[in-house]
Amino acid sequence: MSLESKITQDLKTAMKAKDQAGLRTIRAIKSAILLQKTDGSGIALNEELEIKMIQKLIKSRKDSLEIYEKQSRDDLAKKEREEIEILERYLPTQLSADDLKPILQDIITKVGASSMKDMGKVMGMASAQLKGQADGKTISSVVRELLG
Repeated sequence: MSLESKITQDLKTAMKAKDQAGLRTIRAIKSAILLQKTDGSGIALNEELEIKMIQKLIKSRKDSLEIYEKQSRDDLAKKEREEIEILERYLPTQLSADDLKPILQDIITKVGASSMKDMGKVMGMASAQLKGQADGKTISSVVRELLG
């Protein structure tokens, strides 16, 4: 089932359940899909683009959440947390830092990285291999730890 059809189905379910947070978030995803389809690039929406799109939506909400928490706006922060939780349902299972260590250690060995100078090589390969399974920030922190 494609993301678009899953979103349409989930939107109906959220409407029936009167789930405001779900409706708000699913409509945002639907809007992002529509924008991607009509951007004029001619690029078809595939699974990789869908994952990137959802990760981008999550990142923007995490940035907003950080700002709201600094400003002690708990009401707005709560909305962002709800939306992040709903968006994460549409991503593949995320790997924890502990799960990433052996994978990244293997990549470091393959690339022959020995210091922080080689971080770019490791990050390039890791980002390609772990698409959708972990965010760049987590990967970066684990790579720094392993190379440091």
